[in-house]
Amino acid sequence: AETAAAAGGGGSSAAGGSSVPVLFCFSVFARPSTVPHGAGYELLIQKFLSLYGDQIDMHRKFVVQLFAEEWSQYIDLPKGFLVSERCKVRLVPLQIQITTLGSLTPSSTVFFCCDMQERFRPAIKYFGDIISVGQRLLQGARLLGIPVIVTEQYPKGLGSTVQEIDLTGAKLVLPKTKFSMVLPEVEAALAEIPGVRSVVLFGVETHVCIQQTALELIGRGLEVHIVADATSSRSMMDRMFALERLARTGTIVTTSEAILLQLVADKEHPKFKEIQNLIKASAPESGLLSKV
Repeated sequence: AETAAAAGGGGSSAAGGSSVPVLFCFSVFARPSTVPHGAGYELLIQKFLSLYGDQIDMHRKFVVQLFAEEWSQYIDLPKGFLVSERCKVRLVPLQIQITTLGSLTPSSTVFFCCDMQERFRPAIKYFGDIISVGQRLLQGARLLGIPVIVTEQYPKGLGSTVQEIDLTGAKLVLPKTKFSMVLPEVEAALAEIPGVRSVVLFGVETHVCIQQTALELIGRGLEVHIVADATSSRSMMDRMFALERLARTGTIVTTSEAILLQLVADKEHPKFKEIQNLIKASAPESGLLSKV
């Protein structure tokens, strides 16, 4: 690894435990930053995401390259590379688009319930249906041991989560003024969940808080599943265009029944019967098949 790091060339070696200056290059951008001495591939990727998350399309494959003084050009990051001295790295997107498969397992999934509050009841189209489907999802999360993160938009003025939604066992219930659910406390909670890969997102409004949350999560490398029958807006036009836009970004737009059955995956799953009971009656269409 020391030999590989030396290929970065230039600058003096950092002492163990200290930070090393690294120039991070992506597209036309180049930003100097630092990483801990001994940082490897994963930490470099995390730093690229923190610097360029809003520019990076996570549904492409990438190659990380290192500038090698002896060749005077970038080379593919050597296997086992660890940063030991000042260097330049760049992220190169390949031209192959990856199809988002949207696989789900309970151990790598977290549910996000967004702003299902009392004051929205008269304003949001099909809000009663959305509440009903949201209840199913949260019951399913409890049965399968999936962490649930809940936010409430300015609850002082807009009220708490509706009483029908049972938040028993939620990992986090947070007030917010930002539209996106991606608050510092939420990021910290996600960091505490080992191996989290997928977020199942539902609530209101589709074109505001749901959309902005989904885009931020995708920018951080997470796979986002939006439950179409558990999210709505005041306007069906805003709702449908948001779902279309999100689908184009690589978000998986799906339904509550598809989510719950994908999570159990097999009729032999120990919780299958209980999940089956949740979906015995089909979920309401919540206006998805309406011409309104």
